[in-house]
Amino acid sequence: MADNVTSLFRSTAAHSPSMAALARESDGAGPVDFCIPCNPYFPTPAMFEDMATRLREIITYYPSSADTITAELCSLLQLPPQCVAMGNGSTELITWIDHLLVRESLAVPVPTFGRWTDQPMETGKRVDMFPLQESSGFALDLAQYAEFIRARGTKVAVICNPNNPDGGFLHKHAVVQFMDAMADLDLVVIDESFLEFADAEVEPSVVQEAMLRPNVIVLRSLGKNFGLHGIRFGYLVANPALAGRVRSMLPKWNLNSFAEHVVFMLKEHGTEYQQSLHQVRRDRMDMSGQLSSLPGLTVYPSQGNFLFVRLPVGAEGTVVRDRMLTEHRLLVRECGNKIGSSSRFLRLVVRPQVDVRRLVSGLEQVLYGTSRRGAAVPEQATGTGYSSGTAAIDRLFSETNGAGTQGLAAQAIGAGTGAPGLPAAPAAGIGMPLPAVPSPVPVGADAGMPMPAAASSGPQQMPQQAPQPLQSPPMQSPPVQSPPVPQQPVPQQMPQQMPQQMPQQMPQHPLAAPGQVPAPAPVPAPMPAAASYPSPQMPTGPTPPGVPARGGLTAAQVRGTDGLSQAPGASWSGAQSWPEAAGMGQLS
Repeated sequence: MADNVTSLFRSTAAHSPSMAALARESDGAGPVDFCIPCNPYFPTPAMFEDMATRLREIITYYPSSADTITAELCSLLQLPPQCVAMGNGSTELITWIDHLLVRESLAVPVPTFGRWTDQPMETGKRVDMFPLQESSGFALDLAQYAEFIRARGTKVAVICNPNNPDGGFLHKHAVVQFMDAMADLDLVVIDESFLEFADAEVEPSVVQEAMLRPNVIVLRSLGKNFGLHGIRFGYLVANPALAGRVRSMLPKWNLNSFAEHVVFMLKEHGTEYQQSLHQVRRDRMDMSGQLSSLPGLTVYPSQGNFLFVRLPVGAEGTVVRDRMLTEHRLLVRECGNKIGSSSRFLRLVVRPQVDVRRLVSGLEQVLYGTSRRGAAVPEQATGTGYSSGTAAIDRLFSETNGAGTQGLAAQAIGAGTGAPGLPAAPAAGIGMPLPAVPSPVPVGADAGMPMPAAASSGPQQMPQQAPQPLQSPPMQSPPVQSPPVPQQPVPQQMPQQMPQQMPQQMPQHPLAAPGQVPAPAPVPAPMPAAASYPSPQMPTGPTPPGVPARGGLTAAQVRGTDGLSQAPGASWSGAQSWPEAAGMGQLS
């Protein structure tokens, strides 16, 4: 494998090679997997034995229709089937969301799951990327993100909670407040693919709130939670109009027989599933502590089933990745090809303690030990040239400790690289400070943030008034000296075709009581920045592909392409013990 490892990773531009590909290059057994974020404790050995016994039956015959499988899943999750669409993995649902519901532009914080940047680029949409700053631990400030969206006139907003790859978490009341502030957008997507591994709140999901709003979709994964990535199944939750629109486009047999078999097994294994989530959370704490003891290694707080770590200064992520695989048979995720990240970062999946001890031992030898090839860290604070696909960002991160993304955005806009008609703008992700507004409600002792008025109402009630505007203190950033970045040529403007009409008013919600008229949809919360500051000078008409939004960077610019060529693809009333819809019922 040592001779072919580099070519294996180069052939998969958006991700690591599959376990099957790695097994073919070795003696038939794959390495210990710290790359794919999968639940290592579920299914149980008894469940695997059951599937093995029925393997011939499962793979011989057609599965039931997606409607049948969805109805069974909804009976476990206590969700109305009209509000759910199941897909052949969450990436299939992301693809249909992009094709059906994203018109012109989409905003997403970066770094994040690659399909949220690559998929809309592939269909010619503008991607407005909000850089998460390493200096603040990659935390997402929702107030600044909302202002970023307003300044660019973005049509669709995406939030991943927890975020991949850093595991950053947003409390439920803050997400609901953001959803209501963005009620006038075409769409708001809350990607909760890893939320069932979180323990910061007992019920962190916003699925109930999404069903009552006309423009919100919640995306959830099953393969990650159930430890079955190969089965490819996930689902989305939205109001009946949105969910039905996506569901109507899916093939009748888009779900396979393994997915059906697992879904119908789940009602008998709710207790084991909850126990597996509880064990992953304990392992996450233990693994974080062990990794934090390594000199120069930074471990960021995570609520996912993975940890985002920054290697010591001078360590090259691709070298560490290759040597961990060839010398220690450990597969790790080097994040140099994630927009907004660099090859100084690894994402490490939470695994049992016996595997973590092997991981720590391997990192000690590769990073600091002496061997025939020497350590991966030549000297502290010497830096190195990186070989990942985002070399410009790598250099900025290594020389500015993560704050250089602001300088990159400023250079891309202000130094002649912006499109005609786009004025120079503040650094991306900073924008204008929001004025402080006194909160009308008491501050929760556990959250430390004001609770919106809608949070106290039941899940079947529409909010009677818009919540207070998102707040954050003015952000002050020290000036950053960024190295020069090669400027990318900006293509000439090309018109885009946009649909003239959006879907009509959604029908009455099926959960409403007979004869009850649901309350009107929430109006967007007023944004104080618009009233307190002059409106930014925005260009009119759709922005062509590859042209940055005001003060932002397109994915094409970061990847160093012209923006016009296609980007490479990134690769339950159930039993008493079953969790509620968020997967976060009280653990037994």
